[in-house]
Amino acid sequence: MQKTMLTYSKIQLSALVVLRISLGWYLLYEGLTKVLNPYWTSASYLLESKWIFSELFTSIATSPIALSIVDSLNEWGLIAIGLGLILGCFTRIASMAGVILLLFYYVSSPPFIGLSYSMPTEGSYLIVNKTLIEMFALFVLYVFPTGSIIGLDVFLYKLKNKEDEKK
Repeated sequence: MQKTMLTYSKIQLSALVVLRISLGWYLLYEGLTKVLNPYWTSASYLLESKWIFSELFTSIATSPIALSIVDSLNEWGLIAIGLGLILGCFTRIASMAGVILLLFYYVSSPPFIGLSYSMPTEGSYLIVNKTLIEMFALFVLYVFPTGSIIGLDVFLYKLKNKEDEKK
C-alpha cells in the first residue's frame, strides 16, 4: 500500500500553529492563576459535579489528601500543557494530556438537560460547551503535530532521525 503525503499551504499551517499557541496561552494562564491564588481549590467545582461520576468527584472533594493531589495535578498540568503547546515541545503529549484533562472537566459538569448548577455558565449550552470545543481543538492539534513545523519538536525530530540513521 502506497503512503500518500498531504501538503498544506502556509496559511493552513500558520492557522494550526496559531491555534496551538492560543490554546497554550489559555491553558498556561488558567494554571498560573490557580497556582498564584493561595485560596484556589477545585473543591466547589467537584462538589457541584453531576452525572455518572459525581460520587467519585464528591469523594475527592471531601478527602483533604485526594483534593490536594487533584489540585496540584490540575494547576501544574495546565501549566505544563500550556508551556508545551506554546513552545511546540512534546506537542502530541501536551495535546493528548489536555484532551484527557478537559474530558474530566466535561464529565464532571456536562451541559445536559435536567442538570443544573449553582455556578452560572458563560451561556446556554446543550451538549456542546466551551470545554468540549477546546477538547476537540486539542485533538486536532494532536492529529496535526505542529511542533514539528514551528517549535522545539523540530529539534527533537531531527535528533530522533539522526539516531535512526545510525542504526
